[in-house]
Amino acid sequence: MKRCLAIVVWTAAGCLAQDWRSAAPGWQYQFPRDHHVHSEFQTEWWYFTGNLFDKTGRRFGFELTFFREGVIPPSQRTSARSYFVVEDLKFAHFTVTDAVGRKFRFDQKTNRGTFGEAGFDRGDEIAWIENWSLRQNSAGEFRLSAAAQDANLNLTLLAEKAPIVHGDNGVSLKASGENHGSHYYSIARLTTDGTIRLGGKVYDVTGISWFDHEWATNQLAPNQVGWNWLCVQFTNRTEVMLYQMRLDSGTIDPVSNGTFVDANGKATHLTSADFTMRPLARWRSGKTGADYPIEWRVEIPSRELTFTVRPILRDQEVALAPLTYWEGAIDAVGNGRYGEIRGAGYLELTGYAGPLGELAR
Repeated sequence: MKRCLAIVVWTAAGCLAQDWRSAAPGWQYQFPRDHHVHSEFQTEWWYFTGNLFDKTGRRFGFELTFFREGVIPPSQRTSARSYFVVEDLKFAHFTVTDAVGRKFRFDQKTNRGTFGEAGFDRGDEIAWIENWSLRQNSAGEFRLSAAAQDANLNLTLLAEKAPIVHGDNGVSLKASGENHGSHYYSIARLTTDGTIRLGGKVYDVTGISWFDHEWATNQLAPNQVGWNWLCVQFTNRTEVMLYQMRLDSGTIDPVSNGTFVDANGKATHLTSADFTMRPLARWRSGKTGADYPIEWRVEIPSRELTFTVRPILRDQEVALAPLTYWEGAIDAVGNGRYGEIRGAGYLELTGYAGPLGELAR
């Protein structure tokens, strides 16, 4: 459901939504076509997270997300080219969680891509900003690379399951009313291997990753202040994605929903009535003062599934301008239809450092 810098677009003033295509029922998803850019929509993002281990069992979490914010709608573009005409802006976030070292690193890049140093769909590159890139080769493998001052990531990811589509009839709703939806799919399980470098030391890592891709032209509703989102990959090869849209009244928007994926890759849409998420513990940031609910009890009665999620590190706050959010690696343990169940995944919490709508002011 990501999110993050795309919030700026959903809440930005001065953008005319009618100049862009809106997410509508009936989208026919095709792959690998839909892994690529959808420039007729105003906002788009490619989001990867994962839990990885080296040969000693040392654990790392990572996030690498590329964002596109449309500036010039397709109907207003011309064949005349200039280095100073920018059709869309490019953003990216990169984080690494070191569980043993008890350290969370994060960085961002923003770029107009004026001279080709950032962009979308160039050869096998789906998205890139300088030396951060997302590629997919002819074998279907995704390649991720990113480098910050004291962290470097190079990974190869191969899908174990086919993409699953979220929402109803190809649209994932974020608020009631028209034009509050997105086209949203995930690859919920990708075998991952590669290297992570921290502070000059290189770790060979393997594990499981999650991929979200979402595109839309819409805004958060005026009474929405943020969301709680999680994904979990269980050891029995099932997966779950859930999100709650939070209202300024302190309640959860009924449009909140999710998806359960069985071991064979079959996806089942979950409405807000199909699950509960109850916070169990909170963490207050010493940097921003934001108070985040970082532990949760989740119940999905129709799947006979109950589990608790806890972060592998409490401080996984991404404190970046123009917004701050919490995004980090989690463990999950509970009970399913056939006994104890365990898993790992990612949790995202937005709007706790201030209502997202304030970005429009």
